[in-house]
Amino acid sequence: MKTISVALQSHLASECSTLAYLIKITRADGVIRAFTNHDQALVISGVTYKADGAFNPSALVSDSNLAPDNLAVTGMVNGADIAESDLDAGRYDHARIDIYVCNWADLSQGTLQLRRGWIGEVALQGAQYTAELRGLHDLLQREFGDYYTAECRHDLGDSGCTVTLAPLTASGTVTTSIDAANFTDTARVEDNGWFDYGKLQWTSGANDGLAVEVKQWDAGVGQFTLWLPMPHPITPGDAYTVIAGCDKRFSTCKSKFVNGVNFGGFPQMPGVDKMLQYPDGQ
Repeated sequence: MKTISVALQSHLASECSTLAYLIKITRADGVIRAFTNHDQALVISGVTYKADGAFNPSALVSDSNLAPDNLAVTGMVNGADIAESDLDAGRYDHARIDIYVCNWADLSQGTLQLRRGWIGEVALQGAQYTAELRGLHDLLQREFGDYYTAECRHDLGDSGCTVTLAPLTASGTVTTSIDAANFTDTARVEDNGWFDYGKLQWTSGANDGLAVEVKQWDAGVGQFTLWLPMPHPITPGDAYTVIAGCDKRFSTCKSKFVNGVNFGGFPQMPGVDKMLQYPDGQ
């Protein structure tokens, strides 16, 4: 339910209004970025909404058929507020967005919340970004429920898997940087493939705080190959933590993690090819 003060409601009903849009972006790491389309910065509830021309909302569209809300926010990339490196690093992925309207001539009237949602797709073109807002209606488009697959449907360490991750987590530092997706740590002693499909998180360096999945661990040369290149250079001495990987196969679950009883896959279940087979008369 939306709430509005009597004074702001009266102002919205008047023939002449002095309204401004406010947008507050709250990232998963707690960092807040706030903007307004007013020509001066506005301070509301302790949050400063900057008026630097870097924010421009599209028209708000809502349908009675419960279709997803349609809103895009366009702005300029700059190092002080919305940095390109943060966008590339995914720090704005699934960030919460709150959009309000206020009377800039009398902030004591409070605000009216127009939308609440999360950032979806972010597109970069030159020095400009366009962020898609996915509202609460988007939750109605998602499919919920369990599913059956040949491979395990659980993620390593979740409530369905129940494996404790602490004994499977290791720390290290980069010995040699090969490129943005490859580096070595010659101090590692784990078996070949131990970290394949595992999660690596940087704890220092230019990529501090970022996480990525491991594609391959080559124990012979002590080399990590990541599924995706890092947005910032990997340099010798960068610290990281890495969790052993799981390929979601029963043999791995049973032998590597001794957790076959909680395996969430169904490798014996007939596939689509069996369902579509015709009788051969024999």
